[in-house]
Amino acid sequence: MADITTDTNYDASQIKVLEWLEPVRQRPGMYIGSTDIVGLHHMIQEIVDNGVDEALAGHCDAITLILHEDNSVTVHDNGRGIPVDKHPKTGKSALETVFTVLHAWGKFEKSAYKISGGLHGVGSSVVNALSDRLEATIHKNGKIYRQRYEKGVPCGDVEVIGESDKNGTSVSFKADNTVFEVEEYIEATEIARMRRGAYLTPGVTFTIINEKTGFKKRFCYEGGIKTWLNAVVWEQERIASMHYVNVEWKDCLTEIAFQFVNSANDNIQSFVNNIPTVDGGTHVLGFKSALLTKVNEMAKEKGKIHKKIGEFQYSDITDGLYAIVTVKIPEPQFQGQTKGKLGNSYVRRQVEKACYEYLTNYFEENEEEFDRIFEKIELAARARMAARIAKETVMRKNVLAGGVLPGKLSDCRRKGKQDTELYIVEGDSAWWSAKQGRDSEFQAILPLRGKVLNTEQAHIQKILANKEVKSLLTAIGCGLKDSYDEEALRYDRIIIMTDADVDGAHIRTLLLTFFYRYMKPLIEHGHLYVACPPLYKLTQGKKEIYTYPPMDLDQALKAHNINTEQKFDAQRFKGLGEMNAEQLWDTTMDPENRKLNKVTIDDAEEADRLFRILMGEDVSLRKHFILTHAKDVKELDV
Repeated sequence: MADITTDTNYDASQIKVLEWLEPVRQRPGMYIGSTDIVGLHHMIQEIVDNGVDEALAGHCDAITLILHEDNSVTVHDNGRGIPVDKHPKTGKSALETVFTVLHAWGKFEKSAYKISGGLHGVGSSVVNALSDRLEATIHKNGKIYRQRYEKGVPCGDVEVIGESDKNGTSVSFKADNTVFEVEEYIEATEIARMRRGAYLTPGVTFTIINEKTGFKKRFCYEGGIKTWLNAVVWEQERIASMHYVNVEWKDCLTEIAFQFVNSANDNIQSFVNNIPTVDGGTHVLGFKSALLTKVNEMAKEKGKIHKKIGEFQYSDITDGLYAIVTVKIPEPQFQGQTKGKLGNSYVRRQVEKACYEYLTNYFEENEEEFDRIFEKIELAARARMAARIAKETVMRKNVLAGGVLPGKLSDCRRKGKQDTELYIVEGDSAWWSAKQGRDSEFQAILPLRGKVLNTEQAHIQKILANKEVKSLLTAIGCGLKDSYDEEALRYDRIIIMTDADVDGAHIRTLLLTFFYRYMKPLIEHGHLYVACPPLYKLTQGKKEIYTYPPMDLDQALKAHNINTEQKFDAQRFKGLGEMNAEQLWDTTMDPENRKLNKVTIDDAEEADRLFRILMGEDVSLRKHFILTHAKDVKELDV
């Protein structure tokens, strides 16, 4: 994009100050979304994104992330280096201004960044405010500069600590454990982020090092999103060629790769200035609209429109569609600081025009390609109509038509969904213990007594006719796929609570498959959790300790100083039903003591691949995966 590369002069005059920092520590959720594991990882994202902005501006080709053993983090980029000269408004160095003043960053000045991921310019200062300690080291002007902070407050002025013939910025920080609910980062989440950055920024090397595990990996992909789409589609049957759109306008660079596969699933990932937009936005609407319009136009021209089907809908063209949609624009307008959805209206028009012109030219020269895509879309439309009829039939036969909840649901008393929870359990014994042990004010229990359907392989009609799926849909209330309605969600948290054994893991995987494929916004909006019941109850004298996966018995004994030369008892819980109501509440359901894992989709590519391997029809892939990873299993129930 012609306007991305900017003047190499990057000094204090390009740092614009909008507001002071005071609110951040009082209300961190306003700036990073949450103080759980998602918010913790968002801290890293803010600093990495600053390096990405330098790369987009043409001044950086290497970004490194280091996860240290003490849970601190270092991010380094070889960009121009944050300015260190005196800022004209604050009277402090530009470096200190960036890290201590809210809304102070070069991305507000168009001369510094034509393209950037940041909207509010709060990243560096917010990370500093929410860190127990932070150190910024700058290589610039032949020197090395450093400044340290504690809980956002400078420990002194910027100091020169040496000479350097390089340029770049290194930021080391440790998140404040009085702010965040967790301390340890998830390695897989950051691996996915760095790999994604390399796909979206061809020619830039992204490196991740985890000192705890010894993991080190470099990512660099010259093929960009075309290489990425190949990896995402992977072994699936491709019914048409990969399509690639790359159009540059004055204020919008559109780059899209897409392909149709022989599957009912879809996977559309979207980005603005390399920032993931999990809720889509105008760029995704432009792409879908162009595809839908062109397919309908050509179907009419060819006389292929079926009277009973009529024109195709959005859900028809996305069936089996795998796509990566990315735009780069000067001033993105996002919804919220976490940047989940793009709002710039002109982007839709430009993306739609670019895609429509590409499809017009391609389909006119490749009619056989269009015919294959048309057949796929028509099949999806027929399935949609059949699913609608099946749904209407279910609605007529089901008590849902009268607004009545499933009889086996033990609902909570609280009106409204705020802070309410629905526990999904398997079997009568688990249901009884959970029902008796819960706090009925805000906790509801839904038992699943039949076989959970493998929705990875099942057709939509079969899914809607399944008794357990109908119970889930009725109790949760928000619908599925294109009819998903966040406002209709009946509970704030949906919690899968299964036995801590192989059967429980299998049921949990089946449920996760259903939610991922058919109710993905439930995961993306942070409503889905997995409960962590204990594996063992250790008793020695009056001491009683519960231990949780992945800790095995030997590790638990050492961790809790259980003397194996003295008599002790280790009770292995094979199922939730083996715990009485009080034990289940104390260990797994009490918000003060329990452990909950929030289900996230940080690596959509890997999630999609694993669900296809573990729950798909290809037995050879599943066998290979099991044989490859069997060595990682520490404990096995037989």
